[in-house]
Amino acid sequence: METPETPKGESRPRVALIAGPTASGKSALAIALARTTNGIVINADASQVYADLQILSARPSDAEMADVPHRLFGHIDGAEACTAARWAAEARAEVDKAHEEDHLPILVGGTGLYLRTLLDGIAPVPDIDPDIRAAIRGLPVADAHAALEKEDPEAAARLAPADTTRVARALEVVRSTGKPLREWQRHKSGGIGDRITLSPLILLPPRDWLIARCDLRFDQMIDIGAGMEVEALLTRKLPPDLPVMRAIGVPEIAAWLSGEIDRDTMLERGRIATRQYAKRQYTWFSRQPPADWARETRRIDDKIWRELVIKLQQ
Repeated sequence: METPETPKGESRPRVALIAGPTASGKSALAIALARTTNGIVINADASQVYADLQILSARPSDAEMADVPHRLFGHIDGAEACTAARWAAEARAEVDKAHEEDHLPILVGGTGLYLRTLLDGIAPVPDIDPDIRAAIRGLPVADAHAALEKEDPEAAARLAPADTTRVARALEVVRSTGKPLREWQRHKSGGIGDRITLSPLILLPPRDWLIARCDLRFDQMIDIGAGMEVEALLTRKLPPDLPVMRAIGVPEIAAWLSGEIDRDTMLERGRIATRQYAKRQYTWFSRQPPADWARETRRIDDKIWRELVIKLQQ
């Protein structure tokens, strides 16, 4: 019997993927697709994994998730830092379980690194020497990049000199393992891309429409209780470098709650941070996914949702 995962003529199980920047309409489309295909929605957004960020991550509400199974939403405590490798392992298990139960797995999110790790696998880099990591993370990014130019010139040429995280990662890998990161990346393992049939769709609506939605969304988050969400986070006294403490909106609202800035300033800073995040995602999804992945560049409305749901089932 045919299932949504094994269309006629296909031997590999099918997985749908809906990706794009924040506020582009991904969640609503994923839910609409799941309702018509016996699907299971699997989160691929780095903020929506955290239990502490229901409002500020724009996680689907309980009502929206009521009649459609959702997985990997809000399942990690904010005191932990979820890595791409951890998420990919969990998502791989959820995809396999969905196939076993004759459901269509629907990946939805805006974290490109998560999706890339799940599909392509991860480089088997050994654990980094803690002393080397501490020394490198303590360097100014300019010094780290200068060192990288000597020890891994290819990585230094590829990475922006101000990209603190990636420069530090490349330098710690070459120092700790004796091999450049790119060499490790040539031997990725664990990806599911070669054993599934992927039905991908990237949402890239007009930028002015997207930015207006970002502004509106942040204002609505404040109206429905984002301040209380951040207040609850602050009472936990978590380390400031954890992902939940650096999530879009958290620093801005925390500054407002402490009296450092007024409400209007907080709102404007939150809107700006959301716009900047959406622009980074937009650029990534415009350039990084394969050229043959479908792109939708129109403003998403109910009529287009129905059209896209049909397209994703083909």
